[in-house]
Amino acid sequence: QLRFVESGGDLVQPGGSLRLSCAASGFTLDGYAVSWFRRAPGKEYKGVSCISDDGSDIKNADSVKGRFNISRDNAKNTVYLEMNNLQPEDTAVYYCGKARGPTCRTPYDYWGQGTQVTVSS
Repeated sequence: QLRFVESGGDLVQPGGSLRLSCAASGFTLDGYAVSWFRRAPGKEYKGVSCISDDGSDIKNADSVKGRFNISRDNAKNTVYLEMNNLQPEDTAVYYCGKARGPTCRTPYDYWGQGTQVTVSS
């Protein structure tokens, strides 16, 4: 059975940090780019960070540059999102998505169920 499970979301104060994980089972992430997306209340899905299949290419949205870091461990079939200096505008459900190919430019074909991140004092 194919599963793509996000975890690590929580309630955190402004300026705090979280580490999200996206673990795949039933299929391998090796050879595929993976992205983190988020959807804030009442807003559309937005791309946050993307990492190519071998980690050589990383793209971050302007809103998270310098604060968020995406990484992957293909041996563990897991992608991570380290989030620092979190702000209330980062509040959203965070999803990971698997691309159909090795680069961040390829379309996505599989999504997780999401994990809630809430930034509030």
